[in-house]
Amino acid sequence: MEKSRILIAEDEKNQRDLLEGFLKKEGFSVEAVANGREALQKLEGDFFDIALVDYKMPELDGLQTLQEIRMFYPDLPVVMMTAYGTVETAVASMKEGALDYLTKPIDLDELLLMLQKVIERSTLIKENKELKAQLQERYAFTHIVYGSPKMEEVMGLVARVAPSQATILIRGESGTGKELIANAIHYASPRSEKPWVKVSCAAIPETLLESELFGHEKGAFTGAIQRRIGRFEEADGGSIFLDEIGDLSPSTQVKLLRILQEKEFQRLGSNLSLKTDVRVITATHRNLEEAIKKGLFREDLYYRLNVISITLPPLIERRDDIPLLIDYFLKKYSKENQKSISDISKEARVLLLRYPYPGNVRELENLIERAVVLCRAEIITTQDLPFHLKEEKSEKLWGSPKKEKSLPESLEEIERGSILKALHQHQGVQTKAAESLGISERVLRYKMKKYRIRFNPPSPPFTKGGDGGIEE
Repeated sequence: MEKSRILIAEDEKNQRDLLEGFLKKEGFSVEAVANGREALQKLEGDFFDIALVDYKMPELDGLQTLQEIRMFYPDLPVVMMTAYGTVETAVASMKEGALDYLTKPIDLDELLLMLQKVIERSTLIKENKELKAQLQERYAFTHIVYGSPKMEEVMGLVARVAPSQATILIRGESGTGKELIANAIHYASPRSEKPWVKVSCAAIPETLLESELFGHEKGAFTGAIQRRIGRFEEADGGSIFLDEIGDLSPSTQVKLLRILQEKEFQRLGSNLSLKTDVRVITATHRNLEEAIKKGLFREDLYYRLNVISITLPPLIERRDDIPLLIDYFLKKYSKENQKSISDISKEARVLLLRYPYPGNVRELENLIERAVVLCRAEIITTQDLPFHLKEEKSEKLWGSPKKEKSLPESLEEIERGSILKALHQHQGVQTKAAESLGISERVLRYKMKKYRIRFNPPSPPFTKGGDGGIEE
């Protein structure tokens, strides 16, 4: 394990040598300097995990050194050492950003214990930052694959509403990517650093859902042996995603309505009202308007949830996205299964393009994962696809019952998909896209006109395509 690096800024030589020798003996990597100016010079060319800074030093005292460190190295933990252990000194140091302080003469055991706590804290902060960065990377707008006009409209709306505080209702069939869109909205919002809590209302029994959402007090019901914090409490300051909102019971609907209207709720078994600041994002595949007519869903709650509605089209209505999603899932599952599968045969692509995908993107993903696992070569063929894709009725489900497509027509579909993929990979730069396709730019423009392809170059901060697929 790599040694933690400590920087010591201490003008008294005996004290400096004592600290340096002790910490090296304890397994730390140590650099010791005589004043604040030298400490800042060391920081310019090297990395340190902790800085121990004496409060009273010539040229640049400890407080001034701390201010400089906070300005240029805000993540570096600083512990102030002082013989002037007054409350004022400690307060001044903490106000300027010191993590803690030690009084002289320094108790070496106390110093060691403090350093261990600082290192543990720094490691935890670093891990949390890395995790958040991974989550934000995973759910970034730039990692949602799309090329179709319908998804272009959807993502334009998502980009506009994400920075707001508005309640969002995401609608669409199962497998269209409602949860991924909710993730993207949260991580592109001002609440992205705050809690992101997700609840599947359909997956939790009705008798337990209220406790899950709002919490309960000890003894609130049989089995409630201790207090439980609800998901709305956990999400305070952040966002909560309620999936399958159409499955809520009438009593839970009333409590949710109160939260949306008054920003407060009560735990089960308690009369105490608790405040919460939560952005609510919901999703459903149900027809809520029909549910209202049947008396299954409250109309007032519907209008509270439906401030902004985002409807995801089924995959059958965004066929332009299929080639991009195929290539994404092929790359993803080849890597996961440690296989060197480079492509899909033309015949297999034709079958995948024709299939109606009643299970939407989730079904497409499952098909590609299955094909990758079963494939014994470097190219997926029709033999690796399930039998139902090869049946003639799959073509009819696309709404083309008159006749089966000819080979030229099928190849045109593949060609159009390849052009979209190339434009997507090269951010709309036609010269590079044409080069990757092995055709001239003039031919590319002709084919774009022929297939009515309009591909606008992405504009930051949100771009089309990326390395992620729309999945739920």
